[in-house]
Amino acid sequence: MTRIIEDNGVYSQPDYSSATALSSAANYIMNSPEPFTHTFRTYIRLRENGSLTLKFWHSNSVDSTWDLGQDANGSEPGGEWSIEAAYFSDGGSVPDGTLTAGTSVPLTFAGSRTKQVEAGETFWSDEASLELSEGHYLAFTWTIKTSSPGKTLPYNVEGILVSAYDGPGNLAGQESAEAFSLSDKLLVLPSYIGYKKQVAKRLVFLGDSITQGVRTEKDQYSYWAARIAEGLGTDYGLWNIGSGWGRAYDVAADGPWMNKAKQGDEVLIVLGVNDLDIGQRSAEELLRDLSDIIAKIKEANGGAEVILSTVPPFNFAEEREQAWRKVNMEILTNPPAGVSRVFDIASVLAMPAPAEHRIRAEYMSGEYDPHPNGTAGKAVAEAFLAWY
Repeated sequence: MTRIIEDNGVYSQPDYSSATALSSAANYIMNSPEPFTHTFRTYIRLRENGSLTLKFWHSNSVDSTWDLGQDANGSEPGGEWSIEAAYFSDGGSVPDGTLTAGTSVPLTFAGSRTKQVEAGETFWSDEASLELSEGHYLAFTWTIKTSSPGKTLPYNVEGILVSAYDGPGNLAGQESAEAFSLSDKLLVLPSYIGYKKQVAKRLVFLGDSITQGVRTEKDQYSYWAARIAEGLGTDYGLWNIGSGWGRAYDVAADGPWMNKAKQGDEVLIVLGVNDLDIGQRSAEELLRDLSDIIAKIKEANGGAEVILSTVPPFNFAEEREQAWRKVNMEILTNPPAGVSRVFDIASVLAMPAPAEHRIRAEYMSGEYDPHPNGTAGKAVAEAFLAWY
């Protein structure tokens, strides 16, 4: 079977698997009126702890469109910036901004502790070894420097799902939390943190905020992608590239987000809510975009299996409800060419007919917010694992 591998894409390092179920897909870009030097520290629960060999891969591009694209568009390249310092550390059992003393391991890039990042570039760090105690978080800290104003660093601006801190200046080598502040809507991470691990299968979960896990409780990993990863066990790799406000037409444009999706042996696609909502796509347009995505994945890797999900219920009304119903009926009865299986996430989350376009009240993140909560994450994960 055909497999097209980017020279420095994730598949160029076959000994590595995604170390976390957390998504760090980029849906926004820093746009500063002046140059800056700033440090970002993020606490991540890994799929395994102990003696680890780690490295990261990064794509300096926006994956998906934010809002109507006034500030960030899918496939928009990031600007020029530099990594002044980067470290993996034992973050301890409480993500409070501090590091376990003496555990920080500096990261290098082709042997250098700094890295000049070009517009739209993809690149790997060198590998680094770290002993991470059971029950402890991995802390990733890096200092980013820009040399000019304007758009530079892509990141994720959705409601943050993990504890993260940031502060002015070069604080990357600092073990204390001094000068750091708790971050909000500011997830600044590499695109992929991998650990040396042979897996039976590499799964990529491609979706929007519902796949990302937005609105679930911070540091709890209660969204369904994380729960599925836990249920499958570490013989299965899982790379979550869910991106808040993402839509199918962002992926179908065949840019950086699509290139990530092409890296999987198996790709689960859960898209469509934002296409029908803010994207104002018709049922026919959404189905065409989904077909294009599947065709491009299969073209890149003929052996890849594609699981297409129904579009989750999102309390649509009137024309959008009718489009939602039409798309899901088509997915269930006549899925696009190249689909291996269909997972009906809508039936897990939905109210009984005839109100199946509405999410069950107990699964909503808030009284008026139809994003699935952690209880919904548990229900979806249990249904998926039983079905899978």
